[in-house]
Amino acid sequence: MTDLVRILFYLAPIGAVAALVFAAIQAWRVLKFPEGTDLMKKISLAVRTGANAYLKRQYTGVAIFFAGMFVVLCVMAFVFKLITPFVPFAFLTGGFFSGLSGFVGMKIATAANARTANAAMGSLNKGLRVAFSSGTVMGFTVVGLGLLDLSIWFYFLQWYYALPQHALSGDALIGAITSAMLTFGMGASSMALFARVGGGIFTKAADVGADLVGKVEAGIPEDDPRNPAVIADNVGDNVGDVAGMGADLYESYVGSIVSTAALAVAAGFGFAGVAVPMVMAAVGMIASILGTFFVRTEEKASQKALLSALRRGVWISAALIAVLSYVLIRFLLPDNQGVYFAVLSGLVAGVLIGYFTEYFTSDHYKPTKNLAGTSLTGPATIIIGGLSLGMLSTAIPVLIVGASVLASFYLSGGASSFNMGLYGVGLSAVGMLSTLGITLATDAYGPVADNAGGIAEMSHLGKEVRERTDALDSLGNTTAATGKGFAIGSAALTALALLAAFVDEVRLISERNGTEFAFNLSLTNPPVLIGLFIGGMLPFLFAALTMQAVGRAAMSIVFEVRRQFKEIVGLMEGKADPDYATCVTLCTKAAQKEMILPALLAIVTPIATGLLLGVNGVAGLLAGATVSGFVMAIMMANAGGAWDNAKKHIEGGKHGGKGSDAHKAAVVGDTVGDPFKDTSGPSINILIKLLSMVSIVFAGLFLAVSVIK
Repeated sequence: MTDLVRILFYLAPIGAVAALVFAAIQAWRVLKFPEGTDLMKKISLAVRTGANAYLKRQYTGVAIFFAGMFVVLCVMAFVFKLITPFVPFAFLTGGFFSGLSGFVGMKIATAANARTANAAMGSLNKGLRVAFSSGTVMGFTVVGLGLLDLSIWFYFLQWYYALPQHALSGDALIGAITSAMLTFGMGASSMALFARVGGGIFTKAADVGADLVGKVEAGIPEDDPRNPAVIADNVGDNVGDVAGMGADLYESYVGSIVSTAALAVAAGFGFAGVAVPMVMAAVGMIASILGTFFVRTEEKASQKALLSALRRGVWISAALIAVLSYVLIRFLLPDNQGVYFAVLSGLVAGVLIGYFTEYFTSDHYKPTKNLAGTSLTGPATIIIGGLSLGMLSTAIPVLIVGASVLASFYLSGGASSFNMGLYGVGLSAVGMLSTLGITLATDAYGPVADNAGGIAEMSHLGKEVRERTDALDSLGNTTAATGKGFAIGSAALTALALLAAFVDEVRLISERNGTEFAFNLSLTNPPVLIGLFIGGMLPFLFAALTMQAVGRAAMSIVFEVRRQFKEIVGLMEGKADPDYATCVTLCTKAAQKEMILPALLAIVTPIATGLLLGVNGVAGLLAGATVSGFVMAIMMANAGGAWDNAKKHIEGGKHGGKGSDAHKAAVVGDTVGDPFKDTSGPSINILIKLLSMVSIVFAGLFLAVSVIK
């Protein structure tokens, strides 16, 4: 390792510390704002208490799973010698930091909701700054903890493998380091899946139950304090869209970096190639910090102006990364400048996917406006329209990702070296995620603004305050939709890099064991073909399980809200208080029970496939799941976002406005879309990455005992 490479490696831990310090400063700034009236404090406390109780119960259940997997991995490492002894511990740290990212984001979001509503009493810009600042805590906690975890493992493994009893150096040293680091993504992915699925079931069960009984049957407004499910709905925004999203993008972030680092070794770039994704992540974090200072707006700004304010920060960050990454690659890989264009392809792909996601889901554009018009003929036509819009919206993201993969592969030298091309594909994923600090901040801002609107409604604040929080909430719907598109697009590129890393890991294991193994990935090879079918089916089965879970949980909430409306005397007249706690408890129990089967499916399927069909079958499985999962996740997220904003479009006064038959039809469409966009769709992108991570960890077992070699 040259002195320059060694110095640049230090930017990763330095960047991690800088990100966490910046997140702490932003949290301190948010907590300095007053919460408002006693009633606002009371409502915020109820949301915070419910969210804390849910996460405590979830983490307790997840801890049991992690303990069991730790034992299994220890047996594989210390008894059968199938994996390195660091894998069980890396599994735990990956899961811990992933969960911690979501927990910190949830804590600041539940502290910021009332503060955002109170700040909105002063001005729209103040409300935006509080909500966005709370989002930056989430964004920079994710990138900070991710870089910290990577840095700790890198320097520890470098020290360990350089000890006299190992005395590794050069390519052998960096190969051993990246091979061990690659496996800790399984812990991050497992935690992310539990957080996303469990949080998604909770939030959508509460949301669907509150809307169907409150809006459609009782005819009361959204966030009306008479609705017994309203607190559970606000809790769900935090445990699903904040804690779940944080854990989700944490594992995408670290997964893209470690898979690219592993591919650097196969491409022959050595320590310099490994340094590029790690240092680029640190550079991206610094650029994201600078971008946050450009997010501000004027009072009475339109939604378009608000969106432009958030976009300005993201675009400035992306421009800075485009410049700085060129300098970085010029120093580290002076003979391979083509990989710089792979980074650019990822950056451009991320921006384009975000734009087209907004086009198909925002009510400022024709697709969602037309969808709102279909509500005039009832729920059936708006559901048909939403499904077709979601399917139509998959074409452009697929072409964008395909173009990014093709460009990054050949511009990185794929024509002369297949491994160099794969390294370029990995770097395109790193490039897309390099703005994650600020991109996630704009996404996590949404649930805070949503909660602020609910608190403003329940606290009976002035009309102008509700108008400001509605403007922030409407913007949050758009940023949430684009954030999901960004997360799914990055997942596709990361999954492709992980698939390549799996193939390379199998090669390394066979070399270490002194055995000869050659992949046969021809479509006419039966294990590959069977794996493709299983992988293609898996996202559909997974989506079915998660949607059924939301349906069952929502039914329990509907029955409970109906019961309270019927049995609590004076509730509808506002003379008695509803029992919020029962709805929170029902959602919590349902989420914990229903998340188990989908999560186990993601872990058991690749292991069973590998034991029966060998590594060729697993490669087919990963390819099939990546293709069908990416397309299905885009379809579900965009259809759900369009249904949601079609409803908002009508509530803004179109087609008869609130309370009209068109509005009731749109609410039905939105309730169908809720599990699409907030449970099943976002969880599928974790599924396709977890399948790869599990396959990499168990690759040695597949080679040793599979029925079909």
